[in-house]
Amino acid sequence: MRRRKTLMRMLRIQRVLMKYGLDEFVKETHLLRPLRFFFLALPRRRDTSAPLGERIRLALQELGPIFVKFGQAISTRRDLLPPDIADELAKLQDKVPPFPAEEAVAILDEAYGESVDTVFKRFDTEPFAAASIAQVHTAQLQDGTEVIVKLLRPGVLDQIHQDIDVLRMLAGLADRYWEHGKRLKPLEVVAEYEETIIDELDLMREAANTAQLKRNFEGSDMLYVPDIYWDYCRPEVMVQERIYGIPISDMDALRESGANIKVLAENGVEIFFTQVFRHNFFHADMHPGNIFVIVTDPERPKYAAVDFGIVGTLSPEDQKYLAHNFLAFFDRDYHRIAKLHIDSGWVPEGTRVDQLETAVRTVCEPIFNKPLSEISFAQVLMRLFRVAQRFDVEIQPQMILLHKTLFNIEGLGRQLYPELDLWETAHPVLKQWMNEQVGPKAVIDDLREALPLLRDTLKELPNILRHLAMLLAEPGKLDQDRS
Repeated sequence: MRRRKTLMRMLRIQRVLMKYGLDEFVKETHLLRPLRFFFLALPRRRDTSAPLGERIRLALQELGPIFVKFGQAISTRRDLLPPDIADELAKLQDKVPPFPAEEAVAILDEAYGESVDTVFKRFDTEPFAAASIAQVHTAQLQDGTEVIVKLLRPGVLDQIHQDIDVLRMLAGLADRYWEHGKRLKPLEVVAEYEETIIDELDLMREAANTAQLKRNFEGSDMLYVPDIYWDYCRPEVMVQERIYGIPISDMDALRESGANIKVLAENGVEIFFTQVFRHNFFHADMHPGNIFVIVTDPERPKYAAVDFGIVGTLSPEDQKYLAHNFLAFFDRDYHRIAKLHIDSGWVPEGTRVDQLETAVRTVCEPIFNKPLSEISFAQVLMRLFRVAQRFDVEIQPQMILLHKTLFNIEGLGRQLYPELDLWETAHPVLKQWMNEQVGPKAVIDDLREALPLLRDTLKELPNILRHLAMLLAEPGKLDQDRS
């Protein structure tokens, strides 16, 4: 039954793609080759009268949340897309068609067990913004506090489960028929993505993520995170402080405000590396629709972030591995990068360090110390992919969120301040974090943390020694204990 539903969903996806004249793009992947006979039976009615960018956006909207999220992710990369397509995909960030106001009111009435007019002093039925998984409305609490009310889309969970089944089937086909399937681990990647997006559907979890980010940046002059109003939060409803700022994508308004764009771009890089390495808790959905700028002081503009449904964490081992790789890159120590990859087991045993070092140097050296405006990341990505193919580098599913976030951060930086020197900005942050991990203070902190255990062990030491002495004095007893 479930497999039949998955096949029907795949047929619907193909029908939508054909409707907008986009099915030729899918054929190029060859992943659907085993199902080609199903697709041949579909009527081939195309409407290609609209521009390509508009057709792509409309198709993604019609296909649902997972496809919209894909469009949001790539919309930040104007260096990889024609301008008309980038402009259309940017509309997916917060301008997805909303669901009706009466449905929003019904969700709130059921969630609170009373009328929305009783709960709020004012609830604005016209949506403030709408995205793939939820939409938001402005409202006012009974005490006059202005808030944002976020509501899950009706039926979104069932739709996402269907599309995850489709992704899992495609991943299985890729794993079986694609020559790079085993190395790129498509099934593991889909499993990691499924866990991430299902978590996003619990707005209580998002509220908790928001509260944690707010604590992490308490008192920060770089990032503001809104307050959560817990008494009004439910799994399908979240109420938070309304913030007022300029959307990060509105470059004209930012320039008119006199905001120091260079400082803003540099702070963005520092915020990212601080989240990943110092806090180990990072905002992993940083498309422009979720980022605003507060320009109270134009020389010190401040980010304001929303939508923390997706956050990422790394294991201590992955953190240190990444930090060592970044620092080695900043120092142009390509031998160290190659050795780190081999020692981590990410490349097959027996790989020659010197060959991998040469390949990494060939890709990285041309972009070092260049501003974003002079770097073609499309070419860099292609070259890195070829290196990965040549040396059978395995994809690490636990790093997918970080890669996605880096993708967004670099896109935002390019949009804000193309002259930004990523390396110069990030190097001091990483260096300081590494010093904290292995420097004298780290040793003292480790000793302090271990003191309670050491104290308890010392208390028990006399008893341990006494028992050991008794055992040594009675060899028969020792043999009996061993048995």
